Amino acid sequence: MMMFYWISLIIVSIGFTGLLFRLVKGPSIADRVVALDAIGISLVSIVALLSLIIETEFFLEIILLLSILSFIGTIAFAKFLERGEIFDRNNNH
Repeated sequence: MMMFYWISLIIVSIGFTGLLFRLVKGPSIADRVVALDAIGISLVSIVALLSLIIETEFFLEIILLLSILSFIGTIAFAKFLERGEIFDRNNNH
């Protein structure tokens, strides 16, 4: 079973490097946002696999933190793509 974790970690790491390439060379901003979201998922997967390999529950809090930060980053980039700005400073209510 441990060999399966190592093989999975290698496969996810290879995918991670491909996503880094897409993040840098993406032809559009939308491609870069998708790559950034997938990088967040890959990081969560890598930390989860490392947690299984080391056999500890310490990394579960790190997984939760990475998931929340990835979600907030994706929402911020989606708002930027929609409006061209993240924070609306002219709030005239």
